[in-house]
Amino acid sequence: MMARMLGQLPLPLLPAGAAEIAPGVGLLAGEDGGLVIVHGLATFAWDAGDEAGRRLAAVQLVRLRAASQGQVAGAFGVDPATIWRWDQTLAADGVAGLVPARRGPKGASKLTPELAARIAGLDAEGKTLREIAAATGVSTFSVRNALGRVAARGQGTAAGTAAGSASPVAGEDDQRPGAAVAVLPDPVPRDAERVLARWGLLGEGAVPVFTPGARYPLAGLLLALPALEATGLLECARGVYGRLKDGFYGLAATLLTLVFLALAGEPRAEGATRVPPGALGRVLGLDRAPEVKTIRRKLGELAAAGQAADLIMALARHHAAARPAALGFLHADGHARVYYGTRDVQKTHVARLKFPAPATMETWVTDQDGDPVFMVIAEPSDSLAGELRRLLPKLRQVAGQGRRVTVCFDRGGWSPALFADITAAGFDLLTWRKGPAPDLPAEVFTTAACTDDRGRAHEYDLADSTAELGISEGPRKGQTVTLRQVTRRVPARGGGTRQIHALTSRTDLPAGEVCWRLTARWREENYFRYARTRFALDALDSYAAAPDDPDRMVPNPARKTAAARVRQAEAAAQAAEAARDAALLQLRSPAPGQASYLTNQVINALAAPVEASRRELEEADTAAAGTPARIPLGTLAPDMVRLEAEVKQITHAIRMAAYNTETALARALHGHYARASDEAYALIREALTASGDVHLAPGELLIRLDPLTAPRRTQALAALCDQLTAAGARYPGTDLVLRYEVKSCPSPA
Repeated sequence: MMARMLGQLPLPLLPAGAAEIAPGVGLLAGEDGGLVIVHGLATFAWDAGDEAGRRLAAVQLVRLRAASQGQVAGAFGVDPATIWRWDQTLAADGVAGLVPARRGPKGASKLTPELAARIAGLDAEGKTLREIAAATGVSTFSVRNALGRVAARGQGTAAGTAAGSASPVAGEDDQRPGAAVAVLPDPVPRDAERVLARWGLLGEGAVPVFTPGARYPLAGLLLALPALEATGLLECARGVYGRLKDGFYGLAATLLTLVFLALAGEPRAEGATRVPPGALGRVLGLDRAPEVKTIRRKLGELAAAGQAADLIMALARHHAAARPAALGFLHADGHARVYYGTRDVQKTHVARLKFPAPATMETWVTDQDGDPVFMVIAEPSDSLAGELRRLLPKLRQVAGQGRRVTVCFDRGGWSPALFADITAAGFDLLTWRKGPAPDLPAEVFTTAACTDDRGRAHEYDLADSTAELGISEGPRKGQTVTLRQVTRRVPARGGGTRQIHALTSRTDLPAGEVCWRLTARWREENYFRYARTRFALDALDSYAAAPDDPDRMVPNPARKTAAARVRQAEAAAQAAEAARDAALLQLRSPAPGQASYLTNQVINALAAPVEASRRELEEADTAAAGTPARIPLGTLAPDMVRLEAEVKQITHAIRMAAYNTETALARALHGHYARASDEAYALIREALTASGDVHLAPGELLIRLDPLTAPRRTQALAALCDQLTAAGARYPGTDLVLRYEVKSCPSPA
């Protein structure tokens, strides 16, 4: 009946101050509660704090068809899905189901007056917080609370402004470092912006809005922003992708989320389930951080553009422009990313496992300090020599024309034809010699000294000579390439010495530096090991796969079988000849008193096995010669797939930026921390997950971090904060200049 009554023409009777929900329907909200007017009649009302009554009014408006679900959601500051959920709860549990669940602890407080008095007494005796907590059976936080050392929880500052005009500064009060701020205040509500984002009306994403507060759990992550800006991740991503689709989380927020997760020790998207979204949202300037499904959807949107390789190359060019001195020597190496799933993925040799396994091959290039510059997905079954030849144009794009660059690689790239191609492309090379080489006489060796880029002295027993290598493949077949050979003499395991040969086209380097530069290639291996442990280098970031190219030529397994048959036939022929010769020798030289006769029949009988083995060897040779070395993949494994590479390259780019950010912070500690060479990264990881306060002032965002676990670490962090403040970086998407401080360590009791 009521629904039919609402079908009449609406009466435009709304009291002053009421917000219109639909024609004839309005909402009048105030400090005392709310009132819904329908066609001039006060239909629903609730008091302040009566959330159940407010939700009931919203559901009933939709049920009575007085307004649509979207109109009611916009008026009540929620999204339409919330209205639908309230409707389902009302139908299932009645009005009682609309009562909000109590937040926080559900049981009675353990801090009774008697327990608080006991805690005060133990504190007066000079007990530490841990000793008091162990004696009373409560946490150290409860002990601090009982002693009055925890500030009261606030209700937050002014609410956010309308979408599109949100200010990065919430509230107009003076937020000087000495001013008191609430502990973990509620974030600025962003419901209106989320509603606009749901309908595609928000634009490039929500603007960061910060709430001043104390003891933010992940405030230390804000330390990364100046170093992250130096990597150029956000700038390069904007240049490559432009922007994401309209939504609450824009491109910058998505990338910052993934970088912050990586620096917090959770580099995969699934790691968002182990980091409180509210805590991460505070350092993002949002009410909460995106969750796993949102992160995956955003990564999928970026991958659909198919420009991950362009992003990596843009980062590489930015790296080269920011650190040109580090590009004098580039280390190149292949990396096998092992696959443990059930799909049919091509196997390759994994050096650290020492056996073939399903894997995706990647080729990485790092600078002379071991910092990653760029990477490419390598072609399956291709050697490092083939990948290096394919990388030469990209290396020139990164390094720029005219810059002298030395490419360092291991024996996997051994190829005299490649050496000629590298020098013809304007690069120098530095590598180990592969295969047997004649040892040099002892008298040509001398002691050579070298001081590395960190001031450490090295001594080597070296000999300097020249090597000429013949080219046996490709268009340069028959030519020779001449390189400088630096030979190092080292002790052998079984006693004596052995010689290791290094080849280079650099004739201007001292022999000691040649040897040290080549051993410094292990910095790239150290990056692989650290990135596997801390940044999920080998993680499967996408479960998608695509059929492999059936026409791609791959090594023929039958070739290996044919070669083994040839070796077996050769061994059998040699054994037959040895048996025949032994029998003939015995017949020709019989023992004393024995008679022997050599007839044609006897000789033919002895030679028969030899002739048979020779025929078998000829057949094996003919079969091996007729077996192609490579065959189309479709004839060998038609169901083989390739793992999705676009998302993986995007996550590689993000984690490279995160690693370079962490490395820059760790290097900034040198000279301020005595154990920086051993503990710099550990200190930075602790600082990035430290808690702290956030203060706002006009045009400024001040982060005051809590002390670290040791005074010497806190002092080093204070020196780092001074350097970061001097950088004058701004929070992405705002005009807020970042300033950093560290709270003073409390004096011992």
